[in-house]
Amino acid sequence: MHVPTLIERKRDGLELSSKEIAEFIRDYTSGQVADYQAAAWAMAVYFRGMSAGETAALTRAMRDSGRICRWPAGSPPKVDKHSTGGIGDKVSLVLAPLLACAGVWVPMISGRGLGITGGTLDKLESIPGFCVSIGEEEAVAQLERIGVVMMGQMADLCPADKKLYALRDVTATVPSIPLIVASIMSKKLAESLDKLVLDVKFGSGAFMKTRADAETLAAALCETGNECGVETSAILNPMDEPLGHTAGNALEVWESVETLQGRGPADLVGLTLSLAERVSPVPRAQLARWLEDGTAWSKWCALVEAQGGRASDTERMLEIHRAPIQHAVTAEKAGRVAQMDAERIGRACIALGAGRAKAADPVDFAVGCGDMRKVGAMVEKGEPLVTVHARDNATCAAALEHIRAAIRVDG
Repeated sequence: MHVPTLIERKRDGLELSSKEIAEFIRDYTSGQVADYQAAAWAMAVYFRGMSAGETAALTRAMRDSGRICRWPAGSPPKVDKHSTGGIGDKVSLVLAPLLACAGVWVPMISGRGLGITGGTLDKLESIPGFCVSIGEEEAVAQLERIGVVMMGQMADLCPADKKLYALRDVTATVPSIPLIVASIMSKKLAESLDKLVLDVKFGSGAFMKTRADAETLAAALCETGNECGVETSAILNPMDEPLGHTAGNALEVWESVETLQGRGPADLVGLTLSLAERVSPVPRAQLARWLEDGTAWSKWCALVEAQGGRASDTERMLEIHRAPIQHAVTAEKAGRVAQMDAERIGRACIALGAGRAKAADPVDFAVGCGDMRKVGAMVEKGEPLVTVHARDNATCAAALEHIRAAIRVDG
């Protein structure tokens, strides 16, 4: 393969064959293609795009660059969900054990938070003792016992994606739809799933700011997933206000437990059920009953215990991780909450230390925003709108600047 010719053809808008794409990804992963050549190729893709066939070929090539999960013959259907990221999005913590109640296997491989969006692994690791580093054999054994495992990406899963994403991050090519699709779907395809549901966010707290952009991404993700043999569907969801009433790792685990015990906020429960019914063999009404009657909670307890934590600790997250400062932001006048801007709340959480600006940054499990009022709620003057959980006065002050800009109450 002559790499400059390949770059030139994509630069000129020509379609690459599946064989050419597979060889390019293989050689880039092994180091035979230089970073500067891959950067030029990625920029050509950014400007010229890819056909559906090219995107599927790229996805398969990235999937095949490393380990592919192999499940025992005759095992139950494997299902999962992927979210494009949001503020206060703790759906996975509720959805995974809920789906496992239906007799399917849920081999959920999740990531960490980056930027203003939170990560499922960070939330799970706020549970004392919870281990997300699970090997394939251990994952299979756990799935056979309880039907669900929540873990981090294995080191040899999709190495091409790790390498290419790092390159995209420093070459201004992250927003390319084909490259986004291949990055997301290669990891999900490596799970050897039967069904996948995608939670594609749009709005201030999402990667995609407009519904039109989210529709484009959702269509491309579904087309690629189905082309590659996984029954894939997507739901578009607004992310202009945080999901639920909390944002921050321990706070979100606590709210997830409330939901698994039948006391969850309506928006979190509704979204979880809408996603779950897309990949579940049982109807929405049965899934809702399992959230209400303790069935999903029992499955969560089994999951936590299986991965080294204690279920009782998840009910005490606000005691285990108690921030020294808890500052209530109150309404300056009576009226209706007209805005609780998700992006601003996310930036407040970053200022507090709940997320990371760089991959190596530490995360403070205790901090974040709690008791957030929902848009449309009526409030009296002096009534709390959000409680800031902070480590110190300096980070609290920095977060308050974002939070005051995030909230609008119309009198």
